[in-house]
Amino acid sequence: MQLRVTAACALLSIAGLALAQEQDLSKVEVKVTPVSGSVYLLQGAGGNIAASVGDDGAVLVDDEFAPLYDKITAALNGIGAAPKPVRFIFLTHYHGDHTDGNLPFAAAGATIISQENLRATLMSDGQAGNGGSMHMPHKAVDKAALPLVSFDRELTVHMNGEDIRALHAPAAHTSGDSIVFFEHAHVVHMGDIFVRYGFPFIDVDTGGSVQGMISACEATLALLPPDAKIIPGHGEVANIEDLREYVKFLKDTSTVVAKARESGKSLDDMKKANLLGPWSEKYTGKFVNANAFLEMLYFSTARRAPAISVKH
Repeated sequence: MQLRVTAACALLSIAGLALAQEQDLSKVEVKVTPVSGSVYLLQGAGGNIAASVGDDGAVLVDDEFAPLYDKITAALNGIGAAPKPVRFIFLTHYHGDHTDGNLPFAAAGATIISQENLRATLMSDGQAGNGGSMHMPHKAVDKAALPLVSFDRELTVHMNGEDIRALHAPAAHTSGDSIVFFEHAHVVHMGDIFVRYGFPFIDVDTGGSVQGMISACEATLALLPPDAKIIPGHGEVANIEDLREYVKFLKDTSTVVAKARESGKSLDDMKKANLLGPWSEKYTGKFVNANAFLEMLYFSTARRAPAISVKH
């Protein structure tokens, strides 16, 4: 399993627009990769975008940064014989590198869709963080950038011969995550519940938890056929075995932390003991190191895993 991401993408994962303004996005190129059927992967400077493009128009999952709107639109228009309007955009979570493009896309006529908690988070000032040393404030977005449609558990859009189904994953990467399935193409976009840049970020300050991450991944595995293609929030397209390996990593690390906590060890004790040392070489990246991830696990191990309602 290859774990790579640029420093810019890793940092932009949380800070959103503020850091986007510090980057030279004029030099960013949007890469388009066919995934399966009508589904394509678009990669620019933020989170991965999934796009279903066909005769009915385009449906996106996430929309990166507002300054990249023209480049994303040009990339979409390069798919197929004629330009297709973006009609719907599903959001996987609220972080700016996945949602900052809302305003220009909405102004162009796209309907933004999200889980109810995500919409509520975008409506007010708040703070992203790992429950410990990582804290990143976020501002309420412009009213015109808010999702026009919100849902509780699930919602499906039928376009381009696809059933594009969003399923709420409670208390996972954040409190308002959605996993989006392209059911006929056997493709799923998991947002930052599943990433391939190393230790994942769990936004504990906004209701995320490792138990929710594990529950969401296991529910997704239960719904996917063996040939499914999995689009992570960051990184290259993965397969079933990649996701299973990731789940094992989440379970193994959270179990180690939970046992240490139950034995009376403090967070400082765990850091001094280098508790996550066995995973550090493989998973430490430029964004989340072993101690930051340890804090995420420590502050969420006392929570119960949320249930996800799924239909096969």
